[in-house]
Amino acid sequence: MSVEVASPGTPGSSGVPGEPGATMADVAYSAIRDKLIMLTIKPGEAVVESALSAELGVGRTPVREALKRLEYERLVISHARRGTFATSIDVADLGDISEIRQRLEPLAASKAATAATATQRQVLLGMADRTEKFEAEPPSQHDLINWDAEVHRTVYRLAANPVLEDALIRYNNLASRIFWLFMDRLPPLADHVGTHTALLRAIAAGDTETAAAIARAHVTEFDDAVRAVI
Repeated sequence: MSVEVASPGTPGSSGVPGEPGATMADVAYSAIRDKLIMLTIKPGEAVVESALSAELGVGRTPVREALKRLEYERLVISHARRGTFATSIDVADLGDISEIRQRLEPLAASKAATAATATQRQVLLGMADRTEKFEAEPPSQHDLINWDAEVHRTVYRLAANPVLEDALIRYNNLASRIFWLFMDRLPPLADHVGTHTALLRAIAAGDTETAAAIARAHVTEFDDAVRAVI
């Protein structure tokens, strides 16, 4: 699933393939990040630059740059003379991650409701319409998680604060890995992702308080859902 949203920040900063200004390092980052989040590259598994370079059709330098960024985001760890590995997943970190997200997600939603342009608000309404259709025809868990991530990243970008966006991407990625770890044991996600309909409409309407409240509740629901199965 994909949707184009004009970024209020630095072009290519989100690593979205096809985004104006996106570099090969951005493309490599996006692809490797998704492999790590979706556990295609399993926790503790070696991340081999040469193999990724060949698979993604990019040079070793973009892959190396992407891995540096992913190391900052705690998705990989590099050891001298040993190589780079996917980080382990510690479910005990869920509380700390949720605590931060419960404070920053509402801030991003509120800022997006203020900063979004008229064109961006129309795109948000289109995303809300698309999310609403999930109630009648729920897609797979896999697609729902991807859509959830896309909505979050869109809101972060529209908040027009690169520092806030950077922090939220980092913690959302870590939370998403935990979600993927327990995906087979979690209840259907349509209702959880469905809360994005109201969130997107609130942001499009410029309703900062409602947007913030929905964003906070969404994070709390995520935390509760995971805790119920661990």
